[in-house]
Parts: sequence; structure tokens; C-alpha cells
Amino acid sequence: MKNKLSMRILHRYLGYFLSGIMAVYALSGIVLIFRDTDFLKTDQQFEEKLAPKLSNEELGKELRYRDFKVTKEEGDIVTYKNGTYNKKTGVANYTEKDLPYVLNKLTHLHKASTDDPLYYLNIFFGCSLLFFVISAFWMYLPKTTIFKKGILFALGGVVLTLVLLFV
Repeated sequence: MKNKLSMRILHRYLGYFLSGIMAVYALSGIVLIFRDTDFLKTDQQFEEKLAPKLSNEELGKELRYRDFKVTKEEGDIVTYKNGTYNKKTGVANYTEKDLPYVLNKLTHLHKASTDDPLYYLNIFFGCSLLFFVISAFWMYLPKTTIFKKGILFALGGVVLTLVLLFV
């Protein structure tokens, strides 16, 4: 009985601790759903001094744009989707849409790579969620109705996730 009690206590307090992290992840995940739209994004103007006389390919690389395409060239002015570049002076003026600072930082949680310190938070969070999955089945004896229903609900969650992933 002592082992069950300690698992329940660990599950409970880790759950309270992780509820704050889960709330932030939930909000940032919802915002990320709309990453391909302009929802909540604002225009930000930039002026960047680049090398003069860049070719169109070099300009796209310098601005770090995927699928960079020039829409018009008039004299020294190169126009592209988000701005202009002056070949003579090397000045690029462009507009980018971005989330407000706080939302941008929140969505960065989901995008953290091994180069980012948030990587450790993501690993801790993932391992903690796996602990939750396993410890949830320690709450009731395997012979009880609640445990059997819990297994069915867990399988239902796996099936729903797989259906949504592959359909």
C-alpha cells in the first residue's frame, strides 16, 4: 500500500507543477495552429544595409527568404513581395509579419532544437507526461472496472490520434 500511496503523491504534485507548463504549452500550441495565417500578427518595418549590386539569388540568400522571387526591376530598384532593394546603395526596405513579442517567445517553446536551452524543458516535459501516462495506471488495481475502462479510454485516445495523423 505504501508504494501506491507514494506513486499517487508523486503523480499529484508533479501534476500541479506541470499544470503551469501545460497551460503555456496549450496556449502556444493554439497560436501555432494559425502560423500560416496573419492571425494576431503585426507588420514590422525593417531597413537593412546589404552589399550593393547583389544578384537576385544573392539578395534572397542575404534576406533569408525561401522561394525568393523578384516581381519588378526598375533601374537600381528591385521589388519583391515584401519590399525593395536598392542595388546602388545596398539598402533593403521590407515588411515582415510577426507575432507580438510574448506570443513569439511562447511559440518558440514548440520549436526549440538541441541548440536551445529550452530543449531541456521540452525533454523534461515529455518525460513527465510519459510518467503521467504510466502512473495513471497505478491508481487502481487491474481487476477493477475503473482500470478496465481507463485502458479502453487510453486505447481510444491512441486510435483517435492515429486516425487524425493518417487521414
